[in-house]
Amino acid sequence: MVEVASDSTDLIARVSEYVEETAQVDAIRAAYDFAALCHDGQKRLSGDPYIVHPLAAATILADLYLDPDTIKAALLHDVLEDCGVDVEELDDRFGPDVARLVDGVTKLERVDYRPPGSNGTSPVVAENLYAESLRKMLVAMAEDIRVVLIKLADRLHNMRTLDALAEPKRRRIAQETLDVYSPLAHRLGIWELKWQLDDLAFRHLNEGKYREISRMLAARRSQREAYVAEVSERLREELAANHLNAEVNGRPKGIYSIHRKMQKYEADGKELSDIHDLYAMRVIVDDVADCYAALGVTHRMWSPIPGQFDDYIATPKQNMYQALHTTVHCEGGHPLEVQIKTRDMHQVAEYGVAAHWRYKERAGSAAGGQFEERMTWLRQLLEWQRETPDTDEFLQSVREDLFHDQVFVYTPAGDIMELASGATPIDFAYKIHTDLGHRISGAKVNGRLVSLDTPLENGDTVEVVAGKTGRGPSPDWLNRDRGYVATNSARQKIRSWFNRQARSTNITRGKDLLRRELRRMGVKLSDREVIQLCRYETMEDLLAALGAGELSDSALADRLADHRGKDAEAEEWQIPLKGSPRLDSPTSGISVLGVGDLLTRIAACCNPIQGDPIIGFVTRTRGVSVHKVECKNVLNEDEKERLVPVSWGLQKEMHPVRIRIEAFDRVGLLRDVSSKLTEDKINIAWVVTRENDDATVSMELTIHIGGLPELNRVFSRIEGIRGVTSASRVTGSPLRQTER
Repeated sequence: MVEVASDSTDLIARVSEYVEETAQVDAIRAAYDFAALCHDGQKRLSGDPYIVHPLAAATILADLYLDPDTIKAALLHDVLEDCGVDVEELDDRFGPDVARLVDGVTKLERVDYRPPGSNGTSPVVAENLYAESLRKMLVAMAEDIRVVLIKLADRLHNMRTLDALAEPKRRRIAQETLDVYSPLAHRLGIWELKWQLDDLAFRHLNEGKYREISRMLAARRSQREAYVAEVSERLREELAANHLNAEVNGRPKGIYSIHRKMQKYEADGKELSDIHDLYAMRVIVDDVADCYAALGVTHRMWSPIPGQFDDYIATPKQNMYQALHTTVHCEGGHPLEVQIKTRDMHQVAEYGVAAHWRYKERAGSAAGGQFEERMTWLRQLLEWQRETPDTDEFLQSVREDLFHDQVFVYTPAGDIMELASGATPIDFAYKIHTDLGHRISGAKVNGRLVSLDTPLENGDTVEVVAGKTGRGPSPDWLNRDRGYVATNSARQKIRSWFNRQARSTNITRGKDLLRRELRRMGVKLSDREVIQLCRYETMEDLLAALGAGELSDSALADRLADHRGKDAEAEEWQIPLKGSPRLDSPTSGISVLGVGDLLTRIAACCNPIQGDPIIGFVTRTRGVSVHKVECKNVLNEDEKERLVPVSWGLQKEMHPVRIRIEAFDRVGLLRDVSSKLTEDKINIAWVVTRENDDATVSMELTIHIGGLPELNRVFSRIEGIRGVTSASRVTGSPLRQTER
């Protein structure tokens, strides 16, 4: 448990460093005294006096240099809910701004987050509560961003003291922190809060992995710190020789961030030694010109790694982050990431939108205008969420539009457009104008014709080819697995177009979509069962919603997959397929952090198994031997420098499934199918084709996948191939034809 002072001495000292007005400091002291009086006699589950919590939240915000009203509101944020104080009294004592902030935080706390199925709550009710919680969060953010800053500080202290709660509640709160609060801190650019929320949540969700990574880092900490200190001093001297006033120091990396990167690299089949920012430095200079000068000095000292340079000064991230990022081959062959930024950029990188109040008075009205411009995305997002009718779609759109990175592309006239990462030419067209999106028939990227599902990249120049008449969007554009549309704003405009169509047209379209999904998943259900599963009153309402895009076909597929049941699903996967080989689950490998492709073997002295905390020992002739961390040979080892961090590789169970594709025959069809599956990392174990009399072809494949949701994505991807009319699962007799 983290010890926090229960008096205001430390808080007042921190606030006095940046608040010059004595009256404001006295008002903060008065807010503390009032809060302490209101919470007198109240205890937290940890046994601490309750005032410790609001005091800690206020101290966290003082470290971010928040304005006095926010500090006062943080001290008072629980008095409405827990002490019977009313808003009018707060208004009289501390002014309308403080009262409004406290009221906003209280409204957020009244809607508790409940992930679907937790605490016995039905999934439907839980999803609605979760959606409403996020909706209130967005409304509060749009009205005054400081409300959410107080909530983030409140959450951070709660995470620091989470050990006092029972395990189920700890895990629920930790998951909520990763799902909602950490992404919010990231979106608002507050790195100082984000990494702490991530690491604390990760510790409660996966304590074994958390401790494993901690040991891996600790095993080489002194070596890593010495290395970074040495190269930092070299760079500092070279910058000074070039008349650049710079601060150079190591940049720490959070445990959860390393865990995520390890997962990504292992999933991509890369070595953990490819993680380029385990060794990292931060260079802080006086102005933008010095940033680029420092970059030149860095590249003269060490060779840059191709493809590892980003200029976030010219194209800032949407959370206001600016810096130059480069990765170089440094001494000893180690990849070293170098971040270069000005002091103001560093403050924004650490404190995000919170930095606005620190520089408000110094920068004047220009800072206010820049802040409002940067927060425009929040108002737009709020409008989109108000128009979203379906809870599933609402949750998905929040995750996509609020928490995803951005790409910057150009119009043919040279205007820059900002879109969500993964956006396509269709998203681009709808961003320009709704009518242009409805009429898009093709697109050119950098002068070349591309398909409409092509993801756009930073710096692309995009030109829309539009038809003269508005034929309207295709229903396939709403299928997330097809990849035609990535942004919620475009999805909303497409859905609105379908909603304006005749109800009878939507019902007909819905029938086709329902029939296709039932065939794909091999499910036979009565109308009544489908209605209950999708939570509609009548089949006509369901079909109309499906045809209009209010119920997406991917959401329908997920519900059909859930209906099959885990037991029935597991049993069906195991049906042997005559003529097709079985793929056993891949065995887990062992990854060595910080080195290349080394031979590993299990040490016979302690014989660790999957899940045991492990460490590696570099032998002279037989690669790396893997031991339990408590192995006596490891504990008694004299040459500690030969111990290296290792971790268990990822495990993924795969299942063979036979699918059938019907298509018009053409040259290159089989190639296109196999290419599409290869892009999605789907293994093809067996294939046979049969030519039919009507110029069509039937194609049967055995593929290996991880589960039903992945199978549904495969069907959607295959049906997007030119000439394919259907793709479905096969349970009957296989095709009898020559393999090719």
